[in-house]
Amino acid sequence: MGSESRILIVEDDEALAQLLQEYLQRHGYLVELLHEGSRALKTVLSAKPDLVILDLMLPDSNGLDICRELRGSWRGPVLMLTAMKDDADVVTGLEMGADDYVGKPVTPRVLLARVRALLRRGGADRDAEIIRRGPLKIDVPSRTAVIQGAELDLTTTEFDLLVLLARRTGRVQERSILVEELRGIDFHSFDRSVDVIVSRLRKKLAEHCDREIIRTVRGVGYLLSVPEEDT
Repeated sequence: MGSESRILIVEDDEALAQLLQEYLQRHGYLVELLHEGSRALKTVLSAKPDLVILDLMLPDSNGLDICRELRGSWRGPVLMLTAMKDDADVVTGLEMGADDYVGKPVTPRVLLARVRALLRRGGADRDAEIIRRGPLKIDVPSRTAVIQGAELDLTTTEFDLLVLLARRTGRVQERSILVEELRGIDFHSFDRSVDVIVSRLRKKLAEHCDREIIRTVRGVGYLLSVPEEDT
């Protein structure tokens, strides 16, 4: 089932890390454990995993700093583990570049669903789809997006959100629908998780384009908006 995808778990709780390793390995994944956050970046760059599961409460280093550091040189999906005592913890992790989160205590079945969703989205799309919306061009199979000639440096979730909105240009997408499609499982989540991803995406678009590509519809959700003469 895992098609030998490589996963790196950065977790100082050795018992929990081993439990997750054994569970994911039973479902076909190759799993490496790392108990020291200070070695995370070096390990990721050398091992080149397909996905990183990162605990945000590491004793030797700040998981949020590690996430930010990873995003400086690695695009792969980051799934963060958090105690979720406060929504602010999750929001901060997403702002640092995490793609998704699972709360502690960890339910292996839920973790597996999140892992599968992230890896499925991270793989190449079978359809040779090219989406053009005004100054924006999205090559779905190669997972690249270009705006006004500049390639965007997007995480897995940022790219997938952009594709979802671009495929439905001009139509408002409710937050709850976006959350369900992005995370691959029906569940109750707080709206701010999608808001943070949209904010990250907007900043990257604004670096190369002065137009507002993604509009907010207050109390409902978001839509990708391009003038008719540009479509």
